[in-house]
Formats: sequence, structure tokens, C-alpha cells
Amino acid sequence: MPHQEIDLSLLKTYQASARPSKVTTALEGRPLRRGMAVSEFLDGLPAVLKADEFKALARAVAVARQRKKPVVVMFGGHVIKTGCAPVLAGLAADGFITHLASNGAAAIHDTELARFGHTSEDVGAQLEDGSFGMAADTALLVNDAARRSAAGSEGFGEAVGALLRREKAPHIQRALIARAHELKIPYTLHVAMGTDIVHQHPTASGAAIGEASLRDFRIFAASVSKLGGGGVVINLGSAVVMPEVFLKALAVARNLGYAVKDFTTANFDMIQHYRPGVNVVQRPVLAGGRGYAITGHHEIMIPLLAAAVYEYAEARD
Repeated sequence: MPHQEIDLSLLKTYQASARPSKVTTALEGRPLRRGMAVSEFLDGLPAVLKADEFKALARAVAVARQRKKPVVVMFGGHVIKTGCAPVLAGLAADGFITHLASNGAAAIHDTELARFGHTSEDVGAQLEDGSFGMAADTALLVNDAARRSAAGSEGFGEAVGALLRREKAPHIQRALIARAHELKIPYTLHVAMGTDIVHQHPTASGAAIGEASLRDFRIFAASVSKLGGGGVVINLGSAVVMPEVFLKALAVARNLGYAVKDFTTANFDMIQHYRPGVNVVQRPVLAGGRGYAITGHHEIMIPLLAAAVYEYAEARD
């Protein structure tokens, strides 16, 4: 005997022409053409999902500058190694970034590029013979900056920028940390002890590094306290350190009575991780605001974001 089949002739159907739908032709992208302006390219993106969120974030940055609200950009070392420091430095120079914050690795790569024009050793090969991370000249400058910060009133990142400018490093014009010092905006360094190559050198002082990094945490928290009502926080590729630092700074600001709500956050990375997702995109804006998660390679997405910011800012000026 054949198995029983359900009778599809009894189905209740409708006409697709009369059905409410999520996607319409009005949301579709437009054809590209040679020589088109960036503004035309952005307008031609499909008005759905991440393309819509990407444009909303760029607009938020442009609006924040217009309202004189903070735009805090946090990042990890890979952002520097993918060549994006000059792009971020340009945004800072034009007032679209008011605070830069990174882990120790980002500052080390930026410093080496400024002084020598190269960075990023062959870890696998140098780990075998124990030479990995043993660059004494790099360690000396960064560790001297920590002592200078701990002994005075400068921040850690500020001291690194000052030392690079004092020695007139040959590639300093592309150096993000030196440009921040020149622009007199904070570049704060948030260091986890033992994570950076400079910590394995005899020139390292745990007391100085800890004191300098803690000062930078307080400087960072002061910027976070001003985010409410239109500020922006963007995390670029830091999977652990900066999302954790941001969450603690936000807690401090709110504990002290600052109304840090109704602001925008975003996480840009090649892979979306747990901590940036919850500590940057989700939890901070529960009291009001928007959070975005954008996935893609830094060397493409960061310049593209910068281009979009400039376009939307020009439209508002």
C-alpha cells in the first residue's frame, strides 16, 4: 500500500501582489559607473541591513562633530598593521575623532613605523630562537614614556607621542600617536601587563607602566563621561582589552552621576567576538542609543567609513 500523502489542494493561499513585504525595489542598489563620486556610491548602496547601518554610523559621526560631542575611537594592533593609521590621523586632524585609545600593541607598531618605517616581526621564526620581541630600541622608548608619565602629569600615550616628536622620527607624519600629541587630543594607552614585547625587557618598570596606564584610564573615563546626547564610540578590532576598558569607564562615569546615554556605538572587526558585541554594541546603549556591528577587513572598512563621514559632513556644512 502507498504511504499517505497530504492534500495540498486544500491549502489557503493569497496573491503575492497584495502581500506586505520587507524588501521593495526602492531599497535596491543602483548600478555603478566609472568616475562616480563617493557620495553617489553611498547613495547607490542598497538601503537594507549593514549598508543602512554603515551609513547611519557615518552620519552619527558627522553630527557628533557638528554638535561638539566626543567621538572616541578604540583599536587594536592589527588596525595599525593594515595601514590605517594615516586614515585615522586624517579624521582626527579634521575634528572627526576627539579621543584615540588603544592597547599596547597598537602603540608599539605605530612607534616602530614612525621610527624605522617597518614593523611586525616574523613571530614563528623568531620564537624558535628566542629573539621574538627582543627589540631593545622599541622597548626603551615605550618604557621611558611609562616612567615619564608616572613621574609627571602626562598620560602614557601622550608621553610616547612627545618622545617621538622630540626625536623627530623620520616617518612621524604617518604616526597616529604623534599626530594626536600634535593635535592636543588624548591618545590613551591601556596595557595588560605581560602582553607587550616591551614588558620582557630589563628597561620595563611594572610600577611605572601600571601608574601610566591607570592615569590613561582616568583620562579615558573623562571622555566617556561626555558621550551622552550624541557622542560616538567606535571599536576597531580590539576583541578583549578595549571593550573591557570601555565598560569599566562607562560604569565609573555613570556612578559619578554623568548622564551617559543616547549615544552611538559600533564594533568593526573581521570576526564578531563576544566582548565587543556585549560590551560595545549591546549593553552600553540599553539606556538609550544605537549600537552597530560591522564585519569586514580593516584595510577596506576603515577608509570606507572615513570617506562616508567626510561626505555626510560636507552635506551638513
